Amino acid sequence: MAKAIMIQGAGSNVGKSMLVAGLCRAFVRRGLSVAPFKPQNMSNNAAVTVDGGEIGRAQAMQALACGLDPVVDMNPVLLKPESEVGAQVIVQGRRFATLKARDYGAMKATLLPHVLDSFHRLAAAHDLVIVEGAGSPAEVNLREGDIANMGFAVAAGVPVVLVGDIDRGGVIAQLVGTHVVLDDTDRAMIRAFAINKFRGDPSLFADGAAFIASRTGWADLGIVPWFADAWRLPAEDVMDVASRPGGPIKVAVPKLNRIANFDDLDPLSSTPEVSVQIIPPGRPLPGDADLVLIPGSKSTIADLAHFRAQGWDVDLFAHVRRGGRVLGICGGYQMLGRWIDDPEGIEGAPARVPGLGLLDVDTVMQPEKRLALTRATHLASGQSLDGYEIHLGHTSGPDCTRAWLDVAGRPEGAASPDGRIQGCYLHGLFAADGFRAAWLRDLGAAGPVTGYGAGVEAALDALAAHLEAHLDVDAILRLAAKV
Repeated sequence: MAKAIMIQGAGSNVGKSMLVAGLCRAFVRRGLSVAPFKPQNMSNNAAVTVDGGEIGRAQAMQALACGLDPVVDMNPVLLKPESEVGAQVIVQGRRFATLKARDYGAMKATLLPHVLDSFHRLAAAHDLVIVEGAGSPAEVNLREGDIANMGFAVAAGVPVVLVGDIDRGGVIAQLVGTHVVLDDTDRAMIRAFAINKFRGDPSLFADGAAFIASRTGWADLGIVPWFADAWRLPAEDVMDVASRPGGPIKVAVPKLNRIANFDDLDPLSSTPEVSVQIIPPGRPLPGDADLVLIPGSKSTIADLAHFRAQGWDVDLFAHVRRGGRVLGICGGYQMLGRWIDDPEGIEGAPARVPGLGLLDVDTVMQPEKRLALTRATHLASGQSLDGYEIHLGHTSGPDCTRAWLDVAGRPEGAASPDGRIQGCYLHGLFAADGFRAAWLRDLGAAGPVTGYGAGVEAALDALAAHLEAHLDVDAILRLAAKV
C-alpha cells in the first residue's frame, strides 16, 4: 500500500515546487517508486503529457525528478489565467470550461472526485506520492469547497508538512498565524514544519524555530538554506522569470502580461555565451539586442495590445531596421503576422486585429486546442529536436513556404525572405543541444553549448543532496500515511 505526504506553504512562492522535486529525487535515490501530485495548480506554464493532456510545468519537472514521464493524473486541475478575473479550467488534462473566479469558486468542490480519482490511481502504482499544495491553507475565506490544500488533505487522509519562507520575512507569523486561523480538523492535519530559503548561518534561527514548535506543537524538520542552483531548474511561476547575465549574445524578451510556456528561455539562460534580458513593462527594448524573442501568451490579442501600449512595437521595428533578428514562439509567432482573427471570441469578444506585420502570415483562432509532443528537424542544420505544441489557432500565409522546421514531413514555422524574422509553434526546441548550438551560430556564437538536460539532472541531484543535508528526510517518510 502506498504512502503519501503533502507539502503546503504558509504563503505563495515559498518554494513548495522545488522542495517536492528535491524530495522526489531524494526518495527515488533511496530506491522507492515515487510520484508527484498537485490537486490544483494555477499557471500558464504548462507541459504536454505522454497521455495527451496538459499539466503544470512544475509537475513535469517533479516527474523528471522521479524518473517518470508526466501524466495528467499528476495535476488533475489546472487553472490557466486569461484575464484578471477569469481562467481556463483544465480537468485531467483537457479543457473543461472558461470561468470567472467567482463562478469557479462556486463549482470547484464538484471537481474533488476527479482529484481523488487521479490521486488514487497514482497511489496504486507507486510506493510514495508527494503532494504539493497551492497558495496557503491560511486563506480560510477559500476553505469552503477547497481542493488544493486542506480540503484535499482531509478528504484523502494525507498528513501535511507546512513550509515557511524566511527570505521574505515574517516567517514566525506565517507559521504560528496559520496555526491560529485553522479550525481544529485542518490544524490536526499538520504534523511538522520546515523553514525554506535561509541565507546565512541557520543556527541563528534556532530560537525562532523553537518558538514556532512551542506555539504550534509541530515537529521541526529543519532549516533549508538558499539553494543557489535553483535557477537551473525549469521555473513555473511567472514571478521567477528573471534576467540571466552571461555572454555577449544578448536576447531581449518582453515580459507579456499573460506570458506562457516561458521554459523556452531556460536553455538559453544556461548557455555561457548568451545573456537573457527580461524587459518589464514600462522599459524599452534594448537597442543592442542581437535577438528579440517574443514568447508564448495565454491571451495573444490582449498581450499584443499590451505590447503596443509599452511602445515595444516601435522598438521592435527599429531593431529590425538595424539588422536585428526576431523569433516568435506560439503566441509570439501569431503576433508577428499581419492579422489575428478570433471570429468565435475564444479569447474574449470576437475580434480581428492587425498583427505586427513582420511575417506575411495570418492566424485564425479555433476552439480545438492542439496538444502534442513533437519531434522535429531543423532544416538548415539537419539537427533533430524534441518539443511540444500547446496552442489554439492556425497560421498560414506566403512566409510559411519558408518553414524552417520539419515535423514528420509537415513543414512548421515561417520566415521572412531574408530569414531574420522567424516564428513557430514549437515550444521546448532550445533544450536540444545540437539545435541550440546551430541556431546560436547564426547570432555569432562560437563556443560549444553545455548539455542542458544533463545540467537539469545534475541540479536535481544537487537539490536532493541539499535537502538530505538540511531536512530530516527520514522523519518526512515516517510522517507519510498509508492511503
